Amino acid sequence: MKSLYETTIQIPDGVNCTSLGTTLNCSKGNTQLVKKFEVHTVTISVKGKEIVLTCKKANKKGVANVNAIAAHINNLLLGLNERFVYEMEICNVHFPMTVKVDKDNFVITNFLGEKVPRNAKILPGVEVKVAGTKVTISSADIEKAGQTAANIEKASTVTKKDRRIFQDGIFIIKKPGADR
Repeated sequence: MKSLYETTIQIPDGVNCTSLGTTLNCSKGNTQLVKKFEVHTVTISVKGKEIVLTCKKANKKGVANVNAIAAHINNLLLGLNERFVYEMEICNVHFPMTVKVDKDNFVITNFLGEKVPRNAKILPGVEVKVAGTKVTISSADIEKAGQTAANIEKASTVTKKDRRIFQDGIFIIKKPGADR
């Protein structure tokens, strides 16, 4: 059994990457993504046009950590070329709700006739557009886009009512990568 596990990821043309300890900084044009990995058994280094991930202890957990970090880096590099887009649908049966984007908040008013508006946090670097009953969330960082979509879906959760009757809410209908 080898005691060293190593994998490499090719850096696409036009992308600049630098590593400092467990932090990887990638940029292309005016888009810059920074990701800090909290796995101290894996070392990240940039050599020429490739990112090298090395784990000194090649057991199951070490190999799994390297492969997980490689998947995160691939998403990072993919996000520099094209934005990740989530599509959501606004469904209201009982009361007509209104939604709007207010700086870094997504505000839902008149949800199930409630007087107090519900808020969902929009993470920095995420763009949210509302067009009729469609909500489009896009970002170069897949984790921030997904977390913003989850925040919106969670803010419109129906509690203490029968979900078969009260089907109101804002739901994710399309995730990035579903068509690949």
